[in-house]
Amino acid sequence: MEKIYLDHNSTTPTDTRVVEAMLPYMNEFWGNSSSLHLFGREARRGLEESRDKIASFLNCRPDEIYFTSGGTESDNLAVKGTAFAMREKGRHIITSKIEHPAILESCEFLEREGFDVTYLPVDEYGMVSPDDVKNAIRDDTTLVSIMYVNNEVGTIQPVDEIAEICIDKGVYFHTDAVQVAGRIPVDLTKTNVTMMSTSAHKVYGPKGVGMIFVRSGAHLMPWQTGGHHENGLRSGTVNVAGIVGYAKAMEIAISEMDEMLNRVGTLAETFRMKIEESIADVKFNGHPTERVKSTVNFCFKGAEGEALILNLDMKGIGASSGSACTSGSTEPSHVLLAMGVPPEIAQSSVRFSFGRSNTLDHVEYTAMVVKEVVDRLRSMSPFYAD
Repeated sequence: MEKIYLDHNSTTPTDTRVVEAMLPYMNEFWGNSSSLHLFGREARRGLEESRDKIASFLNCRPDEIYFTSGGTESDNLAVKGTAFAMREKGRHIITSKIEHPAILESCEFLEREGFDVTYLPVDEYGMVSPDDVKNAIRDDTTLVSIMYVNNEVGTIQPVDEIAEICIDKGVYFHTDAVQVAGRIPVDLTKTNVTMMSTSAHKVYGPKGVGMIFVRSGAHLMPWQTGGHHENGLRSGTVNVAGIVGYAKAMEIAISEMDEMLNRVGTLAETFRMKIEESIADVKFNGHPTERVKSTVNFCFKGAEGEALILNLDMKGIGASSGSACTSGSTEPSHVLLAMGVPPEIAQSSVRFSFGRSNTLDHVEYTAMVVKEVVDRLRSMSPFYAD
């Protein structure tokens, strides 16, 4: 049975070219990059060359790049680090209802610590209104955190406009760009965010590596202490091999971006049209135009989402119900609920996220299997009538 992977928003396979770039820093230049001797200097060279490369890809300064263990740590550092560093100015944070749990749970933690958090609504497409951001900012607001692209439905937020509002109001702006960097163009000389989180394993890099961009002049309280690594912002022995792999993954992603956007986007759109043409009572979730087209999210009325995913798995197809970080939850997607989807419909959602390895044969086979599974589940449901 052929295996078809359609969960690239969750993670991606590490590119063999990335593995090859990492190997010398595992078995030859394996020193601690903080050490002063030759072994440390060799590792340090790889670390700083990677920092320079990633900075050039994002069009920012190398000293504005801080490496972490991934997007979740970067998000926690941005939210908690800003809140505590700026608490003398104010204790008000703004975010949206559709953020990744790394942001939402960080905000919930801050609420327990006496901070005030405003959770902005989104429209039916999962879009945050810049006017809502502007109207929510108060004199005691220190941070706005709005994700760049939603991981469940692919909607692209008006990040540039929100950033300009925050600059005008003198408020830090953080964006979770885990689903963005290496997938769509990012130029940090034009996108005036204060902070941005990314993760390597979303772009065919290794797991356990990420980074946070912190614009020069911004102040964060270190959230992980125990040394002076990463200029004192993020303590812990640096994963040089993983960081070298991240830089290589970004290099490949940037060089192949046009092909990826066109080919993979076309496959995903073909799949979307096949599903809408062949299955009744389906609801497409996400913005019709302002979205990453490799993400396709549907609700299949009368077919429970978890049952759909398990049945697809038995046919060799890997899809998901949304964020991998919440896949064990039996609750409907918080993103879809925020978009106004009724809970009983939100329970029937499945996300298909396409990547480099997918082909037209995958699209046609998956569309056929989805129809078969949905028809069978609906025929067994006492709550669904044609």
